[in-house]
Amino acid sequence: MAEPDLDHDEKELTPVDWRSDLEFEQERPRKIIHVDMDAFYASVEQRDNPVLRGKPVAVGGSRERGVVAAASYEARKFGVRSAMPSVTARRKCPDVIFVKPRFEVYKQVSLQIRPIFAEHTTIIEPLSLDEAYLDVTENLQGIASATEIAERIRAKIRAETQLTASAGVSYNKFLAKLASDHRKPDGLFVITPAMGPSFVEALPVERFHGVGPATAAKMKALGIFTALDLRAKDEAFLSKHFGKAGRHFYCICRGIDHRPVLPNRVRKSIGAENTFSRDLTSLDDMRAELGPLVEKVWQYCNATGVRGRTVTLKVKFADFRIITRSRSRLVPISEGSTLASISDELLAAQFPMREGVRLLGVSLSSLCADAAEVDTQMTLAL
Repeated sequence: MAEPDLDHDEKELTPVDWRSDLEFEQERPRKIIHVDMDAFYASVEQRDNPVLRGKPVAVGGSRERGVVAAASYEARKFGVRSAMPSVTARRKCPDVIFVKPRFEVYKQVSLQIRPIFAEHTTIIEPLSLDEAYLDVTENLQGIASATEIAERIRAKIRAETQLTASAGVSYNKFLAKLASDHRKPDGLFVITPAMGPSFVEALPVERFHGVGPATAAKMKALGIFTALDLRAKDEAFLSKHFGKAGRHFYCICRGIDHRPVLPNRVRKSIGAENTFSRDLTSLDDMRAELGPLVEKVWQYCNATGVRGRTVTLKVKFADFRIITRSRSRLVPISEGSTLASISDELLAAQFPMREGVRLLGVSLSSLCADAAEVDTQMTLAL
């Protein structure tokens, strides 16, 4: 399982006639591999500390408002998951061992893995420190089988890092991702063009790219629970209820995904949000929910070295009305406490609220890769 999945900027699919389009993909399929390190942060901690091996481990803060960044498979058996509040994790698994994150170490391991990918293709799209898409349709070593390439990559990762990776092979990104999840941990699975449409038909809508908790709830209210339910709706119906995303859902439930592997993809923002089981009305309750979201965003910043200048608060009310409020700084934010205080100020400024809140989100944009360098440049320019 991948580490906390923050918001990604994804390219929308264009409208297609799915029958002719599927035939096209079967005639000239791409060869896409999705590689995903198994319980990455927790596995690194277990590798480096033999005492932790075989035990339930949670990487993250153990304090009251801490959040789990990653959980070992031993902890997952008890229901412990990434992005879960630490108090919930401890309630589910009283013996869980909390370990402070070491993002510099995780980054170093990630830098060991990337050259292994580059031995086979230059078309690599990293999603985070622990997972990436590779397009090996035309690969550097002239290997005809994408499955063989995936096996070689997994074997070399194990040999060089003493860690395991799962891989999925298919003809598009969506199915490659599903395939890598299918036999975790330390697994490999292939979804061929002939398998694609039938493989997805029983999937719940929550498994589809672009379907978050709010969209899933809306789909279920319309009687859409699985891919088969989605297929029963025509494109006009889906576009009416989901706007531009309706076209994407029309394609994806049929196993169609044209998104290319983007080797130089630039992230526009980093964000985290949560839909609550009940509407929140008090500032204290909202602050308690906002804290883990801020921490999740800042964990990504620490892991990647990315910093940003603009903080945006997203609020979805009980009637599904959405507002966003932003604040920008002249220089990138360099401390998690600053991100937290700005987020809190943006939230407090919305009170009093006339109705309950069903979702909160925090994002950071106007990003740069090297905060220290940009800080210096901008200071000199003032």
